[in-house]
Amino acid sequence: MMKTWIKRSGIAALLCCCAAVASAAQEEAKERDVEMQRYNIVYRIQPDGSYTEEREQAVTVLKPTALEQVKEATISYSTSIQKIEVLQAYTLKPDGRRIDVSKSNFQVQINGGHGDGAPVFSDMTTMTVVFPEISVGDTAVLSYRLTGSQPMFDGHFSTAETFSRTDYYGEVNLSFDAPAQLPVHYEAWHMDKVRDEETDGRRILQWRYSNTAPLKPDMTDTLFEFERHPGVAYSTFASYGDIAKAYGARATAKAAVTPRIQQLADEIAGSRKEPREIGQALYEWVSTQITYAGNCIGLGAVVPHDLDFVLDNKMGDCKDQATLLQALLAAKGIQSTQALINAGGVYSLTKTPVASMVNHVINYVPDWNMYLDPTAEGIPFGMLPEGDIGKPVFLIDGYKDGTQTPVPPIGTNRQIIRTHLKIAADGSVEGEMDIHLEGMHAVRSRASFRNINRERMAQSINAYFQRMGSTGSGSIDLDDPTALSDRYHYKLRFKVAQVLPVPGALPLRPWSRTPAPVSDFAAQAGMEIADEGNAICNNGYSREEYDIEFAPKMKIMTVPPNMKISGAETRYTAQYKRQGNRLTATREIDDRTPGPVCTQQSLREYKALMQKVLSNVKAQVVYQ
Repeated sequence: MMKTWIKRSGIAALLCCCAAVASAAQEEAKERDVEMQRYNIVYRIQPDGSYTEEREQAVTVLKPTALEQVKEATISYSTSIQKIEVLQAYTLKPDGRRIDVSKSNFQVQINGGHGDGAPVFSDMTTMTVVFPEISVGDTAVLSYRLTGSQPMFDGHFSTAETFSRTDYYGEVNLSFDAPAQLPVHYEAWHMDKVRDEETDGRRILQWRYSNTAPLKPDMTDTLFEFERHPGVAYSTFASYGDIAKAYGARATAKAAVTPRIQQLADEIAGSRKEPREIGQALYEWVSTQITYAGNCIGLGAVVPHDLDFVLDNKMGDCKDQATLLQALLAAKGIQSTQALINAGGVYSLTKTPVASMVNHVINYVPDWNMYLDPTAEGIPFGMLPEGDIGKPVFLIDGYKDGTQTPVPPIGTNRQIIRTHLKIAADGSVEGEMDIHLEGMHAVRSRASFRNINRERMAQSINAYFQRMGSTGSGSIDLDDPTALSDRYHYKLRFKVAQVLPVPGALPLRPWSRTPAPVSDFAAQAGMEIADEGNAICNNGYSREEYDIEFAPKMKIMTVPPNMKISGAETRYTAQYKRQGNRLTATREIDDRTPGPVCTQQSLREYKALMQKVLSNVKAQVVYQ
């Protein structure tokens, strides 16, 4: 459908006089709310992969609007395998006075079990440090140490630290202190390596970074690309395949076919014989009957729960649901494996294999070459949610470098609307909209209608016309929204009194919000494009057909011009035909951008095309 891009501001020219530089720095400081004067991070890694993590930060408040932000600092850590020690916490006044934070200002929220029970789904504790007497000009200083009792994966350590180019950093120091015998792989971006030495059987690596002229903070990242941001990736893993293997060593045994699993699989499959039908039934059962909860992958959260526990509670995280589906499929003779993926805005990973790069678990059925995400609510069998599409994926069994989840065929996401309007001489309108949706448009609409009854729908239609300053009523006929399907159809009928001025101008647009109107494509003519980097994008098809009957005494004065225009990947056509007091019009946009990542050139070409389309879409029918 529509493309999404990010805006990036360039750094001011460096060749200028000293006075101009100082003035510019002062102006930039006026725009900032806070400044990070120093940020020090030290990892001390043990031979088994466990580690201590020390962080110190000093944040200065520049504006009153930042007081709420700075007066509290939050630290999250694993409840079961980490302990915290606050080393220093104080407010530093401009005159040098130091006001220490008392222990009563440490607020701890623990996700724990009852009594001596362990936490079930969320393994995180949150500590909030509240700084006293914080004012503009003060600096909040916090340092703490996290000590882990066990690693995320036995014998391994990995992490990635990145720093925003839009934040002020006086100085950042990032260090790794590990046994010299541990194999270490690393890469750094826009960081200065200041130390690499071995001493007393340990190897110490240190990087430094400073950013006293940050980019303006009016940027929106839709796609994170590591090489464009200061940071370091550090790991003892040799490959992402090793991470998949380490996860599988703990998770695979949990997918055993027990008598309970076999009985459940047989009940769900029922009389179905065809393997795909059975697979669909099993997927839909897990997707709709097991509630999603808790951490997916993280420190203290890399082993699925026992399936009896998941079934007893009808609840589980992504590991649990993927493990349950794998077991149910195996019970019916369908081979599958779990797969690790990043479900966020990351489409390319660091060369250095870091476990935190993958934060989600899905399933893969090799016989059908099909990925399934049972945690994705409302997603039909054979489809993936948008956050899983076109991503690097690591199969637990059958890992291959470069494997990616598929991108849906171009043209999958479609919307067709047929609108019929009868306009009375006083501006009252009687209308009907017939909406056909496919792909993710259908999925979203089903979700929006799933928990709304018909009475509430009618009320929302009435409220919609009230917001337009008119009185109206309507009704809606729709397909069953509960089915997991990539097709959806509904019909809206309405009457609204004196909603149009006479004489006046009528914009051609849907009379109800829909997932993909043509105007949403055209509106991206006004979006700003990043100065660098790629962006997340997708494709789509939208067609709007209008049949408008004006009252006999009314006259159509002008109609928009016909248009046919195309670019490298997108085509737009519009046809308007007037016959007496009747107007028929068709607008169609076919965006065939491959996605899910677009280059700068593609974005600019698309924007230029939409600027031409927008004028046609905004054109109105003039009548009297």
